[in-house]
Amino acid sequence: MKPAPTLTPTYPIATARLHLRPFGDEDVADVHAFYSLPEVARFLYWEPRSLAETEAVLKRKQGQTRLTEAGANLTLGVALPETNRIIGEVTLMWHSEEHQQGEVGFVFNPEFQGQGYATEATLALLALGFEALQLHRIYGRCDALNVPSYKLMERLGMRREAHFIHNEIFKGQWGDELVYAMLETEWRARS
Repeated sequence: MKPAPTLTPTYPIATARLHLRPFGDEDVADVHAFYSLPEVARFLYWEPRSLAETEAVLKRKQGQTRLTEAGANLTLGVALPETNRIIGEVTLMWHSEEHQQGEVGFVFNPEFQGQGYATEATLALLALGFEALQLHRIYGRCDALNVPSYKLMERLGMRREAHFIHNEIFKGQWGDELVYAMLETEWRARS
């Protein structure tokens, strides 16, 4: 097996309309604007966050700027270049070096949903995972009731691999989970 690459991007990562960059202390208000919303936390493993909770989480995420070994996360703020305002975040998790597996995740401010920003930002992460990190498979997961999330994964060209029925108790009740994935060969074919 070939040696595992590492991923230390040059920031910002520019897309057509966005900059993906590490979080800074100055981003607390922008991030708290959506971390504090019940509709954002609804399908996440946390409840709406207080300002203090947002600050603590953001401090941790400020260190998630490169992938040097399996088990690490790359978490970036998605900013509008004109204002540097954070409108969301994207994450690439490197799960297995041996099996060359990763996972993508995304959370966006509802004010900026429906404009293609999440698709654009997540495509940039898929490119990093497949091209720079040389992953074989990248997947994403969401609650089966989270229609915007699974529709986004479908727009990305990911295919539904699984629908787990009542696979976990989520916020006090049984929940279903969908798993979408893309192989490196599928990424190359789509590009």
